[in-house]
Amino acid sequence: MIRRITIALRQQTTDRDLILLLLIGGLYALGILLSNTFVNVFLWRQTNEYLPIATYNLAIFIIQPITFIIAGKLTKKIDRVNILRLGIVFLCLFFVTVLFLGDRAATYNVVLGCLLGIGYGLYWLAFNVLTFEITEPDTRDFFNGFMGALESLGGMIAPVVAGAIIAKLTTNIGYMTVFSISLALFVCAVISSFFLEQRKADGPYELKNVIKQLFVNRRWRYVVLANLFQGIREGLFIFVITIWVFIVTNSEFALGVFYLILNVISLLGYFFVSKFILPSYRITTIFIGSILVSLSILILFFHLHYALFLVYAFVIGLGFPLLQVPYTSIVYDVVGTSKYAKEWRVEYIVVLELFVNIGRICSIALFIVTIMLVGEQSIRYLLLITSQAYLFVFYFMRKLYQK
Repeated sequence: MIRRITIALRQQTTDRDLILLLLIGGLYALGILLSNTFVNVFLWRQTNEYLPIATYNLAIFIIQPITFIIAGKLTKKIDRVNILRLGIVFLCLFFVTVLFLGDRAATYNVVLGCLLGIGYGLYWLAFNVLTFEITEPDTRDFFNGFMGALESLGGMIAPVVAGAIIAKLTTNIGYMTVFSISLALFVCAVISSFFLEQRKADGPYELKNVIKQLFVNRRWRYVVLANLFQGIREGLFIFVITIWVFIVTNSEFALGVFYLILNVISLLGYFFVSKFILPSYRITTIFIGSILVSLSILILFFHLHYALFLVYAFVIGLGFPLLQVPYTSIVYDVVGTSKYAKEWRVEYIVVLELFVNIGRICSIALFIVTIMLVGEQSIRYLLLITSQAYLFVFYFMRKLYQK
């Protein structure tokens, strides 16, 4: 009887923490989607150049893996909920700094990138570790699907609202208002984190041993390589498409409508995948998603027009849920069955994020060098090349299931 009561209490705590983690993730997504979409445009308005924006994003992705490594070690000594909380505090600090700098923000692009990189590193390490601990193999597709749906819902509302605010108010006042709202949402996320159950880890920090597993664990190696190629695609697409839409329309509201369409389709896609796609169809679903994401750049390759951007948003909104939900579930399943998964779970998450950021750094560094040597006319070719990285994600996922 006592054992049954204990199990029931643990299940109740797990369910509560799962809901709280979804709430925190939703607040984070809403805050980021409300403002971060427009930070790149905010910098573009001040410079009208790609290089300051690329340098800002490069700083984010250089600092983020360094923060992951340090935060991973801290997580073995202190509660990972505190790491999550600290990450959100740094995100608050980032927006406070942007509000303080105003028109001078582009001059301090590297400083802003470093602040955001620290915030991302702390937050995502803790969030990924908590996701691994709170979810089970039979609840991961639901969690990832529901989290994706929350992000899509936030992506539907936030960019359009932010674009409307910026368009209606004087540009700088509009941006400051949007950044202030994001700051308030992050404060709410910090408050919500105090209701999570404390989760501590002990033991030595075995990052080197987890890296060594790349040479002896075939499944782990394929997952890490897939993460590397995922980062190669993300590095450029995370800011170039946003700038392109703004250049073509010169309207933050039009940019918000672009993200509205993208996320409406994503919301439907995440709902469909999480409800109807069985684990046995994961590889097929990843294949379809990778094809859609990789080839979607051809829509924008020959001509840039707002109508084409909306078609691109539709295709990407459909492709990413098909790819991301089963891919994320497979990654966590592989980590869960790897050597000393319980003791080394933090280190496994650190290595995954380390490689996805290495991919991002490589693509942005290539972008900066190519722009300096060849010029802006090379951008569409760089996007065409890096877009194919998701075909390698499918390749490694397929090899993972081959005997």
